Amino acid sequence: MGRAGAFRARWDRTGRPARWASAAVAVVLAGGAAAWGAAAGGEARVRTSEQRITVVDGPKNDQRVTLDTTFYKPVGRSKGPAVLLGHGFGGDKRDVAAEARDLARDGYAVLAWSARGFGRSTGEIALNSPDYEVKDTRQLIDWLARRPEVRLDGPGDPRVGMAGQSYGGAIALMTAAYDRRVDAIAPQITWNSLASALFPDAASGAKPTDGVFKKLWAGLFFTGSATRSACGRFLPSVCEMYQEVAEKGRPTESAIAMLHRSSPASVADRIRVPTLLVQGQTDSLFPLDQADANAQAIARNGAPVSVVWFQGGHDGGDPETARVEGLVRDFFDARLMRSSAPSSDGFTVTRAGGLDSSTQAVVVDEASTRRYPGLSGDTSALPLTGSEQTIFNPAGGSPTSISALPGLGALGSLGGSLGGSLGGQLPSDMPGQTATFDTRPLGRPLRLTGAATVRLKVSGDGPLFAKLYDVSPGGPAAPARRLAAPFRVSGGEVEVTLPAMDYRFDRGHRLRLVIATTDMGFATPAKPSSYKVQVVSPLTVPSVPALKAAPRLCPPGCGLCLPAPSHWRSPSFSLGDSGAAPKRTATCPWR
Repeated sequence: MGRAGAFRARWDRTGRPARWASAAVAVVLAGGAAAWGAAAGGEARVRTSEQRITVVDGPKNDQRVTLDTTFYKPVGRSKGPAVLLGHGFGGDKRDVAAEARDLARDGYAVLAWSARGFGRSTGEIALNSPDYEVKDTRQLIDWLARRPEVRLDGPGDPRVGMAGQSYGGAIALMTAAYDRRVDAIAPQITWNSLASALFPDAASGAKPTDGVFKKLWAGLFFTGSATRSACGRFLPSVCEMYQEVAEKGRPTESAIAMLHRSSPASVADRIRVPTLLVQGQTDSLFPLDQADANAQAIARNGAPVSVVWFQGGHDGGDPETARVEGLVRDFFDARLMRSSAPSSDGFTVTRAGGLDSSTQAVVVDEASTRRYPGLSGDTSALPLTGSEQTIFNPAGGSPTSISALPGLGALGSLGGSLGGSLGGQLPSDMPGQTATFDTRPLGRPLRLTGAATVRLKVSGDGPLFAKLYDVSPGGPAAPARRLAAPFRVSGGEVEVTLPAMDYRFDRGHRLRLVIATTDMGFATPAKPSSYKVQVVSPLTVPSVPALKAAPRLCPPGCGLCLPAPSHWRSPSFSLGDSGAAPKRTATCPWR
C-alpha cells in the first residue's frame, strides 16, 4: 500500500455539511509564504503554498489533527476545478507532487495532503475510517470551497474530484460515499473490502471468518514502519486487532467488522459519481477482483464506471505511469472541466506485446471494449485430466510453496510480464504439497480474461491454494501471473474461483490447475495434515472477444511499430490538428 474544542457537524439531506462549529478547521501557513514550483523543459511554472490545516475528528469529534498539505494553484486561469490527491500507505504528500504539478498545469486547483499518521501530519492511522480519515477529507473539501482559485457548483460546494493509489484510492471511494460534493473519483490499485483482501477465501459461499490470513502482506502493512511501538503510528485499537489476528492466524469477527467499516464495500450503495477504476495485474495485495467488486457496486447505483487493468501493481511490474496519469487527466477533463464529452463505460486492458529489439524494453499493447464485462465473460469449459491425489501440509508449514513475493517488487512480478515465461526460474511448489490437473493441448490460442472457476472434491480440513500454470509443449510449466487463490475446506465439494487475470495461452500449450497446501504469503497450520483432492468439473475459462487492440503506429525515428497510445501527452510526440498521425517534436518516447 505504497511508504481543543468540541466539534459537532450537522448534515443536511444531501449529505453536505450544514454547519461546522467554530472550533473546526483552523489554517496556518507553514512558513507564512507561497512558493513558485520549479519548471523543467520550458513548462509553465506552478505556484504552490504549504498549508497546515487543523481538522477535528474521532467518534466523538473531540480529536484535533493537523494535516500537512500543499496547495497547487491552477495555471493559466483564475479558477479551476479542484482535485484532492491522496498518497499510498507509508508515503506522504511528496509522493504525488509531480502528478499534482501536471494537473495544475492543466488548469486544476490541486490539494495534496499527508493523511493523519503519515509524514508531518499528526494523529494516528485509522485505515481510512469514517470516524477519522473520512472526516478529515470532508473538512479539506470545506477548505477548498473557501479558496478563490476553486470553481464552485454552489455555496460551500466546490467542483472537486479525488484520485490516489492504494490507501489514497480507498479514501477517494470512502469520501465519495460520505460527501455528495465529490463530483468524480479515479481510485487506483485499491480495495473494495479490506477484510476480504487480507483474509481472502476463493470458495463459493465462504463466510468472512473462514478467510485465510494474508500474513506476509499484513505484516508489511502493520509493522513495516514500526518506530514508537509494535505497530508504529496506528490507533491502539487497530494495533490490537492486528496483533490478535497475527497470533491466532485467523480472522476474528471483531477484526472483520473493523476492516469492513474502513471499506468501500460497507457504503457501496452510496457511491453515485462517475468513477474511473484502475487496477494492477501484478498485484497480490489488492487483486483485480477488488476493482471488480467496486465496479459492480457503483454501476448498480446508476453511476458511470470505466475500468482499466494495467501491467503494474503492488508486486511490481510496469507502472505505466504516463499512461495511467494521462487516463486520469482525460477523465477529469471530461467530468470536471467538461471540456469534452464523457466516454462510455469502457474497459481497457494493457498487454505485454513483446520486446523492443533496440532497447529490450517490453512493448505494451492496449485493448479496449465499450462495456466492462466483469470477471465471468464468455466462458468455455476445458476438461481436466488427473485422478484423485493426496497432498501433505508439512509440520510447521515449512518448506512453503511460493506464488507472489510481496514487497520484493519486480522479482515478484517476473511471472506476469511476459506470459510467465521467466517465473519458472524461481522456486514455486514443493514436492508432495501439490495436486496437478491438466487440460488437453490447446488447438488454438486462448485468451483468459477474468476469473476461471473449477469444482473440487476434497477430504481434509484447512486452507488450500489454487493457481494456474502455463505448460508449453516439451517445456517448463510457468505460473500465470504468480497469483494464488486461498480457500478453506472442511471436506466435501467446493467451487473455487481462481485469481482474475488477463493472460494468453498459446496454441499447443496446456493449462494446469495446481492445488497446494502452503503458500509463503499466507498463514497455514503448524500441525501436519493430509488432503485428498479430486476435480469434479471442467475448468471454466472466461474470455472477452470484444476486447480489440489499438492499431500500431510507426512514429518517425523509433525504428519500431508500436501501439497507438490512448492519449498523447508526452512532450516528445503530439498529434497534429487532424489527429491522424503523430508529429515529431523530440526523441522517441519509448526509448
